[in-house]
Amino acid sequence: MPATIILAAGMGTRMRSSLPKVMHPLGGRPMLRHLLAAAEQVFDQIVVVVGPGMEAVAKLAAPHAVVVQHDRLGTAHAARMAAPVLAGYAGDVAVLYGDNPLIRAETMRALLAARAQAGLALMAMRPAEPGRYGRVLTDATGAVQRVVEWKDATEAERSVTLCNAGVICADAARLFPWLDAVDNDNAAGEYYLPDVVGLAVTQGQRCIAIEAPEAELRGINSRAELAQAEAALQARWRAAALEAGVTLVAPETVFFAPDTALAPDVLVEPNVVFGPSVRVESGAVIRAFSHLEGCVVRAGAIIGPYARLRPGADVGEAAHVGNFVELKAASLGRGAKANHLSYIGDAVVGAGSNIGAGTITCNYDGVHKHRTEIGARAFIGSNTALVAPVRVGDGALVAAGSTITEDVPDNTLALARGRQVNKAGRGFQEKN
Repeated sequence: MPATIILAAGMGTRMRSSLPKVMHPLGGRPMLRHLLAAAEQVFDQIVVVVGPGMEAVAKLAAPHAVVVQHDRLGTAHAARMAAPVLAGYAGDVAVLYGDNPLIRAETMRALLAARAQAGLALMAMRPAEPGRYGRVLTDATGAVQRVVEWKDATEAERSVTLCNAGVICADAARLFPWLDAVDNDNAAGEYYLPDVVGLAVTQGQRCIAIEAPEAELRGINSRAELAQAEAALQARWRAAALEAGVTLVAPETVFFAPDTALAPDVLVEPNVVFGPSVRVESGAVIRAFSHLEGCVVRAGAIIGPYARLRPGADVGEAAHVGNFVELKAASLGRGAKANHLSYIGDAVVGAGSNIGAGTITCNYDGVHKHRTEIGARAFIGSNTALVAPVRVGDGALVAAGSTITEDVPDNTLALARGRQVNKAGRGFQEKN
């Protein structure tokens, strides 16, 4: 029954933001939620360490236990704050970082498996630019001897390419005494979590490192690193979509949310953005420059180009939503079409109906939202305003340019526009 401590007390001064670092959005949700989602698949108990005044972070961590590090004295000190919650805990405890949000559940399991073979296990990587990462120093057998922070390392130690990702795992009965024994005799005067490695080695415990890609273990301390993490996360999601049988014409231009669900044989053209809670069924086509969130696109439907589907949109099988058409809290029945320049909000459109260019549902009266109902096989002429609440019946025809304020019965033609009057001789006159 493994447990984990997630360190989330840092303000992230390099982010230059009043928002706590772990609350900055990544892939459409706070970075802490990404790490929690993975940890929840692996650990039976999770304790999140926050700083004083971080009620928003504590709320984000719910329903997991939260403890406060009132004095920010370093990562080892932060991990010690979880000791009262895990008092008497019998099992392995991993220490993770809230600003390392891209660690996969599989990598966490690999860490636990490595711990079963040693007294302590840690995560390491070989970044393209090691920079100021702490270095992992090993002996000839590959066993870890110690971890040295960059600012405390010699030039020879800085030349080592194996870098510390900060994550460690040990049995709780050993981990907390080691945390208590860490001192702050270093350049920053802080209690460093990696010093636990040296204490374990001194006590004769074997320490081993598991390596994972930099894109997975990278820390986020600045806006630039946040952008790099976003790119890595989107690349991961694109690869998963392609592997699942989705066609992405230009993968690098498509952006996903954590819960985007695309069925096999969906085709996505360039420059498409998927917001939260989107489900697209097999055979659907999402054309270029479309934006979707909180919606369902049924099998064989065509969306876009330049379409916007807002929360509550439900596009039926083989339906069409064309260029510069916006749907919100609206459903299109099977085979219905809204191909050009329309707004359809708080509405139901029946199967096989056609919405002409420039049609809008006037759903808001300044106080309340109202519903528009359009039956099956109806035809709404171009430049029509449907003033809700209103119903257009099955097989009804609304003439172009109409403003509809009353229900239109089934199989009825509705005309609601001023009569055309022609004035002879009143056209454009050339001046002499």
